[in-house]
Amino acid sequence: MDASILLVGSNDFQASLLNLVPNRTTLAVERAIDPSGAMQIIQAQQPDLLVIQASRAEGLDLCRQVKTQNRIAWIYCILIDDQSVDELPDRDREIKARIEALEVGADAYLWLPLAYKPEIAHHFAIQSRWFQAQIQAGLRQVQNHRDLMRTNDVLSAIALSDPLTELNNRRAFEWELPRQIHNARTRNEPVSVIMLDVDFFKSINDTYGHLVGDRALQLFSARLRHNLRFYDTPFRYGGEEFVVILSDTGGRETLMIAKRLCQLISEQPFAINDELDLNVTVSAGIATLKPGDDAKGTSLLQRADDRLLQAKAQGRNRVVGQSTVESEAED
Repeated sequence: MDASILLVGSNDFQASLLNLVPNRTTLAVERAIDPSGAMQIIQAQQPDLLVIQASRAEGLDLCRQVKTQNRIAWIYCILIDDQSVDELPDRDREIKARIEALEVGADAYLWLPLAYKPEIAHHFAIQSRWFQAQIQAGLRQVQNHRDLMRTNDVLSAIALSDPLTELNNRRAFEWELPRQIHNARTRNEPVSVIMLDVDFFKSINDTYGHLVGDRALQLFSARLRHNLRFYDTPFRYGGEEFVVILSDTGGRETLMIAKRLCQLISEQPFAINDELDLNVTVSAGIATLKPGDDAKGTSLLQRADDRLLQAKAQGRNRVVGQSTVESEAED
């Protein structure tokens, strides 16, 4: 099926509308008698269109519930006033009903009685066409919404990705670190970061050119990514500087991981091309979350950065953590 519609109302209401729903072969139709059952279907399946029997008092409330929840507010909601009358509804009454429907967030309101006299058959035919037109309009609007969401997903992925290394970028890191800190504190688990900097990277650019420097960063990123655990998240922080977030990982384990990464980088040269193998080393600073650290991770990252600077000052190609500054047990 290409799209879905949920009918909410009495059995008679549902039966009457089923005959009016266009393109039944491409529409999956779900049914619910009451709002509680409807909401279960809405939360689980998120139908494209919602058609509600407005003559029931809870109909407006269901529409309001849907439209006040951001996750499902995009669902196209049509309220149907199906009260049977002997003549056309009073204009003022119809306008008032439309206003009430719009105020709760409905996308459309129709008067479509289940039973009517021949005198208003023409009006019923017009309203039936109007209902079918609203179905088509709703499907177009929902399709536009889905297309926009897909475009946003692509743009978000582009915005959070570093095009050179294909790692997540600094913006992604600044979004992810607070989330990891929140999760760690909620679960009472540690979280740590490793800051890495490619040693003498300016010299690589100056000696071999920026294309070689770019290729070195690509190969470094690939080696970094392939030698981390599946739940560790690497980021290109900027230039030749990288950060790794290690969830559920304390100071001792982080130190071991950082030392292993530095060793893996330094032991095997990077094959830039058929004529050039480049020896590369990295320096690293590590830090583990402390109770007094801020929720954004600024202080946590600052400690890792300070220790990275110490590693470079001490000769590069090494790791500095709490254990090398004070005592490893305190980190």
